[in-house]
Amino acid sequence: MKKKLWLFEPLILILFVLATGFLVATAFLDLRAFYVELAVYLGVVAITLKKMGNIQKNSYAFLRAIGENLDAAQYDSLAGFPIPVLVCSSESGEIVWYNDLFRSQIMGDEDIYGSALDAVFPALAEEGQQGEGYGRDVEYEGRMLTVYTSFTQRAEEKMPVYYFVDNTALKLDALEYYETRPSVILMQLDNYDELLQYSKESEKAHILGQIEFLMEDFIGKTNGFLCKLDRDKFLAVAEERHIREIILGRFDILDRVRSIPTGSRLQPTLSIGIGRGAHTLNESEQLARQALDMALGRGGDQVAEKTQNGFEFYGGVSKGVEKRTKVKSRMVATALAELIDAAGEVLMMGHSFADLDAVGSGTGLAAGIRARGKTAHVVVDPQKNLVQPLLERMRENGYGDLYLSPEEAMGRVKDDTLLIVVDTHSPGYVESRALYEACHDVAVIDHHRLMVGHIDNAVIFYHEQFASSTSEMVAELLQYLNEERPIDSYAAEALLSGIMLDTKNFIMKTGVRTFEAAAYLKELGADTVEVKKLFATSIETYQSKAHLVASAEIYRGCAIACAPGLGSSMRLAAPQAADELLGISGVIASFVLYETDGVVNFSARSMGALNVQIIMEKLGGGGHQTMAGAQMTFPIPESPEEQAAQQGRTALDLAKDLLVGAIDGYYQGR
Repeated sequence: MKKKLWLFEPLILILFVLATGFLVATAFLDLRAFYVELAVYLGVVAITLKKMGNIQKNSYAFLRAIGENLDAAQYDSLAGFPIPVLVCSSESGEIVWYNDLFRSQIMGDEDIYGSALDAVFPALAEEGQQGEGYGRDVEYEGRMLTVYTSFTQRAEEKMPVYYFVDNTALKLDALEYYETRPSVILMQLDNYDELLQYSKESEKAHILGQIEFLMEDFIGKTNGFLCKLDRDKFLAVAEERHIREIILGRFDILDRVRSIPTGSRLQPTLSIGIGRGAHTLNESEQLARQALDMALGRGGDQVAEKTQNGFEFYGGVSKGVEKRTKVKSRMVATALAELIDAAGEVLMMGHSFADLDAVGSGTGLAAGIRARGKTAHVVVDPQKNLVQPLLERMRENGYGDLYLSPEEAMGRVKDDTLLIVVDTHSPGYVESRALYEACHDVAVIDHHRLMVGHIDNAVIFYHEQFASSTSEMVAELLQYLNEERPIDSYAAEALLSGIMLDTKNFIMKTGVRTFEAAAYLKELGADTVEVKKLFATSIETYQSKAHLVASAEIYRGCAIACAPGLGSSMRLAAPQAADELLGISGVIASFVLYETDGVVNFSARSMGALNVQIIMEKLGGGGHQTMAGAQMTFPIPESPEEQAAQQGRTALDLAKDLLVGAIDGYYQGR
């Protein structure tokens, strides 16, 4: 110890010799200056000797203090501890002692006595007052250390003692373990049959060859492998380090596959499901299957990543291709008929603030079930709905007992009650969550793109995201459900109103099956003039719609309308205004914001060039590529600081800022 304390002795001796030489030289030149310098010289020598004595005295005092707090065995073990040890002052943060192992193994034989702890180990200085046994990971000179803390008492000072464990090799092995965790990737060509239906054999081979080449190149950049499961399905396994790089690349394989020339108007699109972060390969494969199902349920041409914490989505910018057959409708109708016949009563329920598609599909299905001789009702809130003209028309024509409020329906629930949820598949959006939870047997019929947290306990989950509306799906089911007992013209008009609402009078998202369903309803006597009357609005609603359209601003090709204080007619005016805004030149999407009962509502529409579903999902909502919505609540600021932060901005202003951010994020993520 003494040797280490006097490492600076040569420097002191050199300075002493130089000062003496100058003093002697001055004696020959100027005697008066000599006496002045001699006085200063003697004073400096005295101070230096005293300071050096204090350093040695304090060092031995510190060692004596340690010896007073430790017995002989503990004292010897601290100096000869088998791992590096460092002691510093808690008051000044100065390093006052360390053992030989610390000097050789950690510092590379460099002495740092008197150095500040935060200059050498900043992380330790921040955590210096943690409790006994506290461990912290520290990096120093390329090594990974775990440092544990204890304390020793010196007089009134509680001094931290640090024990350094060099576990670099162990941590590198652990890092390599996590970096090499395998993830299963399932890939499926969305439109295989449609793409190659009319292609020659040589053209099929060329297109499929290009797709397979891109997939091999996609996986070839990793150290994983790829195998073909079926004509349009592939499986790959890649390590975590490469999955992370693929995610940072935003899955450019989707764009590369979509750009393959096919000689037709159809573009090949790919759906990918990734099972990530699982404990076993089997569990990862199950997660990948769930992710692929979610990607396909959302329209394809996208990536869904499933982990233990939920889903992440990438892509989804192109339109889906209709892939529906009546075989599935017939099979679902047969299974649904068995459930209906076994039930004591059947209840139809749509989403909250029900529209014509929700109530229209429920009305048509309930009429068909009644034609089979079973009791059926439609659950709809009599006050909070958007279908008052339809309800009044149905009551005037013999359907007065068809509709029940959620409270009335709850009183009728029994063990054999069947609940059919229409036009939604999320338990958070149903008309009555309590009614959904009270029914043991649940079936779902919906056409919206699949959302995370969908109803997963349904006996029948009939989900066709390529259908224009739920009313279209019900119209198809009724053709097999009641072949000999068709519904009357009033129920057919209710179904036709739902189709016309969601297709914007057969303009948006229509397919061959849409017109076939409409033709079937026309055969049953549906009158398009009577249906058109169901869309009539009041003068107040029309004025609100006009005010919203006039207030719109254009941002990155999106029309954003936000008009506060327009009253209760906003629920009808907002979606109508969103539709109107699409007719403005240069507008590819429209967003209407309005506030009701402290909740900001978003109504989003597009012509297909922009996926409004992705933008609404960023705000907690969902829907379709061309039609979506969301709701958000903004708490009223209570503290002066919160009020000052908002600077008088309303909930609509804050919601608009979030919407603009979501639009920016959409374009940045493409």
